[in-house]
Amino acid sequence: MPLLELNSIAKTFNHDPALSDVSLTIEEGTILCLLGPSGCGKTTLLRIIAGLERPDAGKVFFANRDMAHVAPYKRNFGMMFQEFALFPHLNVRENISFGMKMQGRPPAEIMERTREMLFLVGLEEFAQRGVSELSGGERQRVALARTLAPRPRLVLLDEPFGALDRALRERLLLEVRNILKRLGVTTVFVTHDQAEAYAVADIIAVMEKGRIEQRETPENLYAHPANERVARFLGFSNIMDGIVLPEGTIRTDIGVLHHVDHDFLPGAGVRVLVRPDAARIPNEGEEPGERETIVKGAVKSCLFRGRNYHLELLSGTGQVLAFELSNESRPSPAGSSLEIALSPSAVVIMPHA
Repeated sequence: MPLLELNSIAKTFNHDPALSDVSLTIEEGTILCLLGPSGCGKTTLLRIIAGLERPDAGKVFFANRDMAHVAPYKRNFGMMFQEFALFPHLNVRENISFGMKMQGRPPAEIMERTREMLFLVGLEEFAQRGVSELSGGERQRVALARTLAPRPRLVLLDEPFGALDRALRERLLLEVRNILKRLGVTTVFVTHDQAEAYAVADIIAVMEKGRIEQRETPENLYAHPANERVARFLGFSNIMDGIVLPEGTIRTDIGVLHHVDHDFLPGAGVRVLVRPDAARIPNEGEEPGERETIVKGAVKSCLFRGRNYHLELLSGTGQVLAFELSNESRPSPAGSSLEIALSPSAVVIMPHA
């Protein structure tokens, strides 16, 4: 049985639908990400789970209990915002213990739990330090420890990495996931950044215009976006029309593409995504692999990005295709002709919107 269950949640602000018929279940111990662009309704949904907003329709159940008449402070949910909202007049230890003191926990329990949290987030030596003396990453860890200290039944994180620079954010992603998984705490977090979602979540629910477009594991979401809206939000751009041929291949403007598996009937019009990891550059004179498709074009740009090359190829039909090539690939200067081989495992067939 799921720990958290949302049934047909709807919410409107000034006659503008923020959420429309949102249903979702979350198993205990799962980290679920609500991923989507600004204004898609993800923060509104988080606030409804927390009890800070009331839905116009639908129900929120937690541990099989209807939460409609349970006040936010009685839900024992921990919530952490982008701004962290630490108390500047309290030191690190006092910030972490604040929630437990408000709950009236025994002093000995507060002291022991605070010590555990300091150790968990690696800030034992910072206990007496003022929060204004901390770096952004250290403040984020204090905020997380304060959220987790009262042993919440559910943790809600609203853009928890948004205030951090990218380098620091990337260092903390794995650290935060490890902490949440070590404690086994069920978590819902909101972000607009797919890299954050991939790194932290067990399950990602992609939202668009107040609805959930797809709910999947990070790996399956990347490999098989459900439709063009999801694919474009994930940053994919190699999307084109296709027609399913009798043998199951797909005719497109860049050639006939193979696909590992699909359920579309011959003659069906589809949208085709060629993921950026689809391409490789064959060695001179090398025959293409089984079911690979060779595409010829002119190199528009080839940029070295450390771990890979970002290649933009202008196909013969005028479409610009973007690929990420291994940094072991030979660089190709702009304007040169190039042949690439496309793997069927990175071709995704989607319905027309």
